[in-house]
Amino acid sequence: MSQRQQRPLRVAPVFAAVGLIMGTTAASAQTNTDPGSDSDQPQGGLLLDIKDYYTAPLHWDLKDWAYFGGTVGLFFGARHYDGQVRTHFIKEGAKPTGGSTKDLQDGIPTIAAVAGTWVMANFADSTAGHREAWNMAEAGGFSFVTSYALKFAAGRERPNETSDPNQWRKSGSSFPSFHTAAAFAVGTVLAESGNDEYRILRRFLGYGAIAGYTAFERLKHNAHWLSDDVAAAAIGAASAHFVLERDPARRSEEERSSAFTISPLPGGAMVSYNLTLK
Repeated sequence: MSQRQQRPLRVAPVFAAVGLIMGTTAASAQTNTDPGSDSDQPQGGLLLDIKDYYTAPLHWDLKDWAYFGGTVGLFFGARHYDGQVRTHFIKEGAKPTGGSTKDLQDGIPTIAAVAGTWVMANFADSTAGHREAWNMAEAGGFSFVTSYALKFAAGRERPNETSDPNQWRKSGSSFPSFHTAAAFAVGTVLAESGNDEYRILRRFLGYGAIAGYTAFERLKHNAHWLSDDVAAAAIGAASAHFVLERDPARRSEEERSSAFTISPLPGGAMVSYNLTLK
């Protein structure tokens, strides 16, 4: 097996192990939870999540297909600048020489976010923290598997292997970036979990320090084309929203029903407000 074919496999077990230890695409699969259950996980567990994740496009509505179409449009727009972005980081005219793309180094922020959340949840004995770490691992696992499957289908050569961004079906492993997909999955969960008290900080860390930083480093290390990052970001973010929407602790306000009731009393009336979960 050539060096080019071996490279992506070196870091793959690290991401896979994180997903197992903790526990394009499916952004809007419907939640399947039991309102009367106190379980931290959606009814049916991981196997049901897997089934619903990979069959979600069968149930997309017009809004979902519009998001998908917009993502495809962004991808083709990014393709126009693939070569220009490469030459921004790599001297123009430099011949591809292979070399290290620092795969393990660029995976550290994502792995650290999942592991750190899990450790802090154990330290604080926080159910919400454990659920957040689980959501990170599940979203990262979905985006990892999806990205890796697309890599083998696309076969696109990396920018450290060729200066031509149109080398598809060449046994390459560039499209999409599973580092970026996993980073956006984990970063999105971090950014959108918890209450609003630390929302700005969470979004800075999730979208900036984890997702954005990882995507930038993959370009800087000549590991991916710009369009690889764009596609991967969409996969990761969609995977995260899929997982978050299935979290029973994040039921939206639309899932709640309320009503005012006016009851007559001697000499007046009593106004009551009833709030129930659907």
